Amino acid sequence: MHEKPFPLFAWFFPCLPLALAFLIYQADWQVSSFLFINHFTQLLPDRLWAGLTFLGNGWGALAVTMPLLLLAPRLLSAGIFGGLISGIAAQILKPFFDLPRPAGVLNDGSFYRIGESLFNNSLPSGHTMTAFAIAGAIYFVCDGQHRKYLSTLFVLALLIGLSRIAVGAHWLTDVLAGMGIGLWCGMLGAKVACAIPDSWLIPKSIWARLIASSGLITAYILLTQTIDIKLNAPLQYVCVAFIAITLFFFIKAQNVKSVDHV
Repeated sequence: MHEKPFPLFAWFFPCLPLALAFLIYQADWQVSSFLFINHFTQLLPDRLWAGLTFLGNGWGALAVTMPLLLLAPRLLSAGIFGGLISGIAAQILKPFFDLPRPAGVLNDGSFYRIGESLFNNSLPSGHTMTAFAIAGAIYFVCDGQHRKYLSTLFVLALLIGLSRIAVGAHWLTDVLAGMGIGLWCGMLGAKVACAIPDSWLIPKSIWARLIASSGLITAYILLTQTIDIKLNAPLQYVCVAFIAITLFFFIKAQNVKSVDHV
């Protein structure tokens, strides 16, 4: 058991972006807020927003965090649990709300789009949920001393959410809802990860080997499929290299004496 409790008020913090999303929707600011942000983000290159969107995809997120398998396996476990919970939640909530995306409402050419057009299952933004779930899980699984160094993860998660508006895939309300729900998923993921025994985190454990196996699957996906946007192809190959290097050292660590992990 690796209990790192967090304050009760933290569970209420995700209500703030959810309340803001509700306000924007009720005030009929959804289209105007989307067009403003979508236009403003054109000041930065498409490849930046495409890359940030890639980090919000489950495959991309797992690839870039794979080195934690050796450096901080409990943090990686928290991220995996948070991401899985958010993925399940997204599969339930998207068809439940069944709201149209910007391309399903606005005329083609009235906003900037990067990648293919998406029309349905807008709320909530799955990429934003994944980003905040992983950031929240990693943040809350640590104690207070380490958390101050991890707060920048939420800045990255926010940029990932912003990228979903930049590429024309989601409304601002979708992103805000993804933030709030994703944080709850991350907190649940942190709770689960805290319950993992230390013996599960050594390289020779079944759990660690399952994660390593998921890295192989991720590498295969990245090599054979386009993740979200074609611009991300070079980034996918870089992530495959991350995975390969991590698995190389993971195999070497099979015979190394176990040490305490975060």
